[in-house]
Amino acid sequence: MRQGLPCGLHYTAGTGGSGVKKTHWYDYLWLWSILFFALGFFNILFAWLGMIDFLLPLALAIFGGNKFFCNNLCGRGQLFSLLGGRLKLSRGKPAPRWMASKGFRYGFLVFFLAMFGNMLFQTWLVFAGASSLREVIKLFWTIRVPWGWTYTAGMVPDWVAQFSFGFYSLMLTSLLIGLIVMVLYRPRTWCSFCPMGTMTQGVCKLRNRGWKEQA
Repeated sequence: MRQGLPCGLHYTAGTGGSGVKKTHWYDYLWLWSILFFALGFFNILFAWLGMIDFLLPLALAIFGGNKFFCNNLCGRGQLFSLLGGRLKLSRGKPAPRWMASKGFRYGFLVFFLAMFGNMLFQTWLVFAGASSLREVIKLFWTIRVPWGWTYTAGMVPDWVAQFSFGFYSLMLTSLLIGLIVMVLYRPRTWCSFCPMGTMTQGVCKLRNRGWKEQA
C-alpha cells in the first residue's frame, strides 16, 4: 500500500519490476469529485460533504505527519490527471515558476482563507437573523449565479443552506481555476499552489520538526 510521502514530495506512479502499475481503490476517487459537484447541482445541501476534503487532509497531516491525502486521496487531483493526461486536454507545458513559489503559494492561501472566513461570516449573519438567505453561488468570488432550484425553503435552517451555497461556490471556483491551469499548463498544476496542499505541508513540517526536537 502506498504511504504518504514526506512534506514537499509528490507521488509519481511507477510500474515496478513487472512493468504493470498496481491499482488501489483510491485510484478511482476522481469519481468522488464528479459526484460531489453533480449532487450539489441538484441539491445544494450536499455541499456539506465537501468538508471531508477540508478536514481529512488536515487530520492526516496532523496525525500522520505526511501528505497522504494529496498524494493518494485527492479526487480533484486525480480528475485533473485524467482529463489532462489520459484525455489529452492539457497542453503539458511547464507552469511559470512563480506559481510554485513560496510567496505565491502562501499569498493564495491567505486570500483563500480570507474568502473562507467571509463565507463563514455571511453564514453567521444569516444565523443571527441580520441577513437573509441568498440562493446564489459566486464564481471567482464576484460573479453571482442563480442556484435556487437546488434548494426548497424550509428544508433546514437558513444558515445551514447559506453555508452550503457559500461552500459550493468556493469548491466550484477552485475547480474552475484548476481546470484553467490544467489546460494551459500541466495536468496537476493546481496542486503546486492548492491552499489545502500548502496548509497540510506547513502542518506536517511543524509536526515533524517537533518530533525531531524531542528526539
